[in-house]
Amino acid sequence: MCLLTFYPEGILLETGALMNGAEFNNDGHGFAIVTQHHIIVWHCMDARLAVDTFARTRTKYPDGPAIFHSRFGTHGSVGLRNCHPFRVGGDARTVLAHNGILPSSVQPAKGDTRCDTRIAAEDFLPGSPFGSLGSRRNRERLARWLGPSNKLVVLTIDPRYRRNAYILNEESGIWDGGVWYSNSDYREPFIDSLDDYWCFECHTFEVDPVTGMCTECGACRDCGERPGHCFCYQPAKFPAPDEQDFLPSR
Repeated sequence: MCLLTFYPEGILLETGALMNGAEFNNDGHGFAIVTQHHIIVWHCMDARLAVDTFARTRTKYPDGPAIFHSRFGTHGSVGLRNCHPFRVGGDARTVLAHNGILPSSVQPAKGDTRCDTRIAAEDFLPGSPFGSLGSRRNRERLARWLGPSNKLVVLTIDPRYRRNAYILNEESGIWDGGVWYSNSDYREPFIDSLDDYWCFECHTFEVDPVTGMCTECGACRDCGERPGHCFCYQPAKFPAPDEQDFLPSR
């Protein structure tokens, strides 16, 4: 599912929430912090080291917006090269991180070990398919392309943009204590079997334990996608019945 966390200007972090998210999503971590002159970007496969480094760096640079991402790999290889955030078009002035599964047009082709978000950042979005993200109308167009289950945060120091941070599909996430989380993975994990029925999207105990799909909102508990887009659950294929099974016994 991944957990993407956004910190507005001046908001310091609470490491417990980030470690909770890393427990659920431990395929690599990364952060970005906007400073006066550049964006600090750092990646790491070790959750504790990533959170501790982010905490120290954020204390030094609290005045700009920041993001932290813990990955749950769905496309592409697991490793540093697929840890969020990513530069957009190789431009160090603009980075993005994402939670969800992007449309098929940016999913990796056979042999491409990049994750879908990296492909979007390197190949798709640099072509400005929706126009400049400095325009609210263009951000709405991008949000419609993403779909409600995808959340994306862009940090930038490019002077063409009016703001340093943009949250796409903000309403699909959670504001808690001045911090925005893309889902509820930041909360303390449940300690009993009810956890198997908890939906991270609509926050109800309505998950079908067999399919992993929420009967309330339709989301997959693992990837957050809706039916038709989720491929986490594959029913077992039973062999065709033998003709002998239907012959009368003697």
